[in-house]
Amino acid sequence: MRLLACAALTLASGCALAPGMQMDRDAARGRPPLAIERITQATVQRLVAAHFTPTPLKDPLADESAHYRYTIAPHDVLQVTVWDHPELTVPTGQFRSPEENGNPVEEDGTMFYPHVGLLDVAGKTVAEVRNIITTRLTRVIPNPQVDVRVAAFRGKKVAVTGEVTAPSTVPITDVPLHVQDALAAAKGFTPEADFSRVSLARAGKTYVLNLQSLYESGDLTQNWLLQDGDVINVPDRSLNKVFVLGEVRVPQSKLMVRGRMTLAEALIDQTQGFDPSAANVSQIFVIRGDYESPHIFQLDASSPDALLLATQFPLRPRDVVFVSTYNLTRYNRVILQILPTIQGIWQTYDLVNRITR
Repeated sequence: MRLLACAALTLASGCALAPGMQMDRDAARGRPPLAIERITQATVQRLVAAHFTPTPLKDPLADESAHYRYTIAPHDVLQVTVWDHPELTVPTGQFRSPEENGNPVEEDGTMFYPHVGLLDVAGKTVAEVRNIITTRLTRVIPNPQVDVRVAAFRGKKVAVTGEVTAPSTVPITDVPLHVQDALAAAKGFTPEADFSRVSLARAGKTYVLNLQSLYESGDLTQNWLLQDGDVINVPDRSLNKVFVLGEVRVPQSKLMVRGRMTLAEALIDQTQGFDPSAANVSQIFVIRGDYESPHIFQLDASSPDALLLATQFPLRPRDVVFVSTYNLTRYNRVILQILPTIQGIWQTYDLVNRITR
């Protein structure tokens, strides 16, 4: 009889022994109980405004962009034209390209030109170089008419890597090169690109630019001017996942599309919705943040109109959506687990009774 009493006591405490996960405010030790915010229309409006309004950035080269002037760099090739003096302009013949006929800038930033000598041109504009050459040529040519331009931009480059169609090195020219220009030169994004988190590495620091905001909202603060040595990397969207757990038919992780997904989409698309025999739809939780200080939202979807809130509630990458279990379902699961033990106890008790009779 004592064995039967123990079994009955176990059944009575079945919910406490129920297998699986449950939302317990006091489960984590060493920190205050978890705070849970109910999802209301005001909550949704606040989160939507924050989600679709990225923080404007300050381009550190914004002033330079407004008054952009290209300065010559080592390895560039200059073309110097002296009118009425083809022996100076095309000394190797007119059938060669301007780049082949041009004057290369050496590693030390100097360039040689006939009757002028060695010039220090690195860091100067083409207008400054033209004035220097004109002044020196006046010693051998009366009133020389000189023009200078860059025939090949080889000295300044930007690297574009990651999820772009054609990862490449893009030269910086006399036309200002912005992030969007460099990405266009790399032939755009691949289908797996997450262009809301494009990283720009510069001088040992990394900046994160939201190009999605640029393309969709015209946020020009994300389109920075580039300088020599910058590296642009477009990450993939593998981190843009939402995890759906608990009483859904198909628990899984789901990739967000362009960083967007609502709570309703997470619960219905591919997961095939709730498990109607076990889900407690009044306790649907969205867990956000880190372990030390999570932010938890709760949706009571026991009323169908509450699902309208789920269609508007914006999820973020790495959110965990958890659908709780009915207490009765948890109790029944305990019964199913301990029923073989109870049957074994009863059969042993019955066998002992028969032997001792």
